[in-house]
Amino acid sequence: MLRGLTTVRYHAADLAAATRWYAELLGIEPYFERPGYVEFRLGDYQHELGLLDSSYRPMLGGADGSATGPAGAVVYWHVDDLPATYERLLAMGATQHEPPREFGEGFVGASVVDPFGNILGIMYNRHYLEVLESTARG
Repeated sequence: MLRGLTTVRYHAADLAAATRWYAELLGIEPYFERPGYVEFRLGDYQHELGLLDSSYRPMLGGADGSATGPAGAVVYWHVDDLPATYERLLAMGATQHEPPREFGEGFVGASVVDPFGNILGIMYNRHYLEVLESTARG
């Protein structure tokens, strides 16, 4: 039924600032842009990370439709060096959501809140690497 990740979407009241922040974090420019929305392709499988102007966000808890705090599902992106990635995110203005912790042998994760209020999860995930290696072998 669920076949794989297609697009993760984050919201930002200042789309231009969010685009610059994620471009710096990822080291790439968006591959797709239209008024109110930008999209990056990243990683081994070219997953999509989209940024949507907050004016399109469904009404949530706040009077302006914003969440009253970080909200939403935590999507974990695989990273090869979790401590270095976590420290870089904090240095770029993200704040701790969940500190780094081991979820099990070969699985270490953490999450931050980006400067725009979105939860960004990162994880060193040995299963991801096993799948990547098996697809490389054909």
